[in-house]
Amino acid sequence: MNAEKSSSWRDAAAPALEEFETLASAAYAQLPEHFCKLCDHLVIRVEDFPAEEVLEEMGIESPFDLLGLFSGIGLPQDGATAETGRLPNMIHLYRRPILDYWAEHEETLGALITHVLVHEIGHHFGLTDEDMARIEAAADESRGAVTKDTR
Repeated sequence: MNAEKSSSWRDAAAPALEEFETLASAAYAQLPEHFCKLCDHLVIRVEDFPAEEVLEEMGIESPFDLLGLFSGIGLPQDGATAETGRLPNMIHLYRRPILDYWAEHEETLGALITHVLVHEIGHHFGLTDEDMARIEAAADESRGAVTKDTR
């Protein structure tokens, strides 16, 4: 390893929330257009960790065990007319758990963010974890890649 490469890591830091949001936006922009059109008014929010109430509600002990979350009403459950006073559908990406997972696995950060984003958008479409796992397994099989679970 040469000195130039070694010193470049000395100043490296984990992406801050704003940088992570930029990575998430770039990942979203790379998704198929028809997929994104179905996500109209979907808010993508980056937070360091899930709220304590979310962890309690889901029965999760460690905040590092949840990488992302869809909150809202998925497309299959949405009524024909919008309800007033309803919060927008949101995808939460949890920066610290994603960075922790990234540090322990051989996957690029961009690929991991994309995976979590797609998984949570799958919840927006009303797909179950099992449905998404089958879809991801079929896609990964054709590419020869390994799937990752977001929880």
